[in-house]
Amino acid sequence: MRKLVSILALVAATPAFATSLALDIEGEGANGTVTIDLFEDVAPQHAERIATLAEEGAYDDVVFHRVIEGFMAQTGDVEFGKMGGDMRMAGRGGSDMPDLEAEFSDIAFERGVVGMARSQSPDSANSQFFIMFEPGPFLNGQYTVVGEVTDGMDVVDAIKRGEGANGAVIGQPDRITEARVIE
Repeated sequence: MRKLVSILALVAATPAFATSLALDIEGEGANGTVTIDLFEDVAPQHAERIATLAEEGAYDDVVFHRVIEGFMAQTGDVEFGKMGGDMRMAGRGGSDMPDLEAEFSDIAFERGVVGMARSQSPDSANSQFFIMFEPGPFLNGQYTVVGEVTDGMDVVDAIKRGEGANGAVIGQPDRITEARVIE
């Protein structure tokens, strides 16, 4: 019995393995791999959604449709943001899964932080996410933080920038060629 209790205590003291996401990105600007640690303890529903869509291959060939210098790069529109599709609709879609309830935290939007994109409703995040180029304190407590870039920020920095105030990418946008979940 004592041996079983010791084994159970050891298992309880061992931290769970975190889920990471590897994004292979290519295009006119970025070429390389970005690794993102997903924050399952902070935003479990959002982290699970991103991991599920990655495992299904939904993010493969999805473009960075909105990229604003000094702010962020947005991707993840698995409905309208696929390379070869009608890019005029990119950024307006999501997945066939229901929108998620917000999971706001006190984690600040700093360089490399990954947040969930949404419409005006706090409970409208679905599949789209963004990676911060620079701190964005005005987002704190308003958007769900779902992870952080742990490797490949140089690749993020090279993503082709968009134009205008909305950062719409004109021409050939950079894209995720493959998204993989790493346990």
